[in-house]
Amino acid sequence: MTQPAVSPAQHHPRLTVYTDVLDRIDALLEGETDWIAAMATVSCELHHTFDYFDWTGFYRAVSDDLLVVGPYQGGHGCLRIPFDRGVCGAAARTRTTQFVPDVHDAEDHIACSSTTQSEVVVPVLTPDDTLLAVLDVDSDTLDAFSEVDRDMLERLADTLGRQFADTRQR
Repeated sequence: MTQPAVSPAQHHPRLTVYTDVLDRIDALLEGETDWIAAMATVSCELHHTFDYFDWTGFYRAVSDDLLVVGPYQGGHGCLRIPFDRGVCGAAARTRTTQFVPDVHDAEDHIACSSTTQSEVVVPVLTPDDTLLAVLDVDSDTLDAFSEVDRDMLERLADTLGRQFADTRQR
C-alpha cells in the first residue's frame, strides 16, 4: 500500500510546539466570550512559547479602514494603523496573510520598532468575512518564520474568527 505524501512541514520541529500551544489556547479559551480577554491570552501564550517572537499581538479592526493596537506582548506597538499603510494594513485590506522574511524589503513597512527584522501578519476573519483584527508577530531575527509558522498562525486565526464571530467588542 502506498503511503500518503508527507510534506516537509509535517516533520518540522516547530509543529510539535505549535500543536501543544494551540491545545493550551483551546483549553484556556473554552467557553470564553470576551474577545479582548481572548486576544490577551493568545498573545501571552504565543509570546512566551516561541523565543523568536519579539512582538506578539493584535491590531483590532475598529472601522473599515483603521486598526488600533490591542492586547500584545513585547515593546510598544504602533497605536493606529490605517489599512492603506504597512504590513498590518495590507493584511487587513487584502484579508490575506503577509509573510515578510526581511522587513527592509517590504515597500511600505512601518517601523514601530527599529529592531524588527521579519514579520508575519494574519487576518482574523469571521465566517462571513468580517475582519475582527490582525495577529501580528515580529521577530528581531532575519527570516525567522517558516511555512509552519504561517500555517499554524492561520489555523489559530481561523479558530478565533469562528469562536468570536458574534463579538461586539472592537
